[in-house]
Amino acid sequence: MSLHRSAALADIYRSDAKIGRFLCALIFSGVAMGLYKGIQDNYLAEIVHIDAFERGIVEFFREMPGLLLVFFLAWMYRFAESRIFKIGIALMGAGLVGLFLTGPGKVSVVILMVIYSAGEHIIMPVRTSISLDLANKDKGGASLGITSALGHGGNIAGFLLVTGVFFLFSRLGFSRESLFRFKAVYAASAVLIAGALFVCFALRDKGQKVRRRRFYFAKKFSTFYMLEVFYGARKQIFITFAPYVLILNYGATTSVISLLLAISALFSFIASPLIGRLIDHVGYKFVMVTDTLILVVVCLLYGFAHRIFPLHIAFYVVCANYVLDAIISVASIASNVYVQSIAANQEELTATISTGISVNHVISILIALLGGLIWKMVGIEVLFTLSAVLGLINSLYAATIKKEGLSTK
Repeated sequence: MSLHRSAALADIYRSDAKIGRFLCALIFSGVAMGLYKGIQDNYLAEIVHIDAFERGIVEFFREMPGLLLVFFLAWMYRFAESRIFKIGIALMGAGLVGLFLTGPGKVSVVILMVIYSAGEHIIMPVRTSISLDLANKDKGGASLGITSALGHGGNIAGFLLVTGVFFLFSRLGFSRESLFRFKAVYAASAVLIAGALFVCFALRDKGQKVRRRRFYFAKKFSTFYMLEVFYGARKQIFITFAPYVLILNYGATTSVISLLLAISALFSFIASPLIGRLIDHVGYKFVMVTDTLILVVVCLLYGFAHRIFPLHIAFYVVCANYVLDAIISVASIASNVYVQSIAANQEELTATISTGISVNHVISILIALLGGLIWKMVGIEVLFTLSAVLGLINSLYAATIKKEGLSTK
């Protein structure tokens, strides 16, 4: 079995690629992220007392590092991508240590979330570009599928740990307002991210040191940038408000939310390599169009389930849709394969992906602010209908992509 896996990796990655340590760092950081994300929304709602409108404001600041990502990367243009990866992991660790040491004040919590978010956003494009760079020709989708699956696998472990720990705490008599429970998880997450950083320091700073433009726009990538706008908008509605719907409208506890996240990550873990290989076989265009069409149904059910079904049934419908959204979100790696297919070199690939992240964050921070206001003024029905419309536009726009591989470099 081990030989089979080794052979599979050898088929996907270059023979000179030192893939083991990179994948190990992804696992450690994935578990740490799972712990952090498993408690984040309940911590904000139950301990920091952030309401639905304020949640949008928090997300505005939390997503700001994504908007500024290209400036961060341009500032670090002399660094190899492996070093940038280390810096991102270190920033995540700093945010986690701060959340463990400080109290639940709104301002301090938001500042520390932004620090963590800065690290998380910094590693996004370089993690993708490193994964693509280490892959053999025409194996980019499979490589991204593996790294995505490992991330989800780590997340699963983190989410399940949160579920188990919070269930144990509840059996021991800790209330939902107990701060100690959350601090214990932040401490564990900080230790794991420190382990990821230790593994990263064992990596040699190899790879291209390229001058990264602050913003990189080329006509051939215009479709990618527009897709990032639509994807960023619909993604933000789900990331910011979907868990809050479960917490505020259905009373979901931390254990329930983290278990739901674990189930979502498990299905995503299974789906990631399959979708990666599907992209390589049927093409990124087919995957991009199909996943957003499914998304339209998911959004509408999420927004209107409580009006169609009795409340207890609506809760399970919403949970199922939350999981389904997580699965189809994996298909977003198709856009990165699309960029790779028309990029001239590694520098252009990294610059385009990082600019794309910043582009989708421009709309993301606006949606975060407007989403809370829309929820407050007209309800979640309108909010998730908007998400469905954005998904439909995304699908129609993806359908305009011309025959794959013919774009001019």
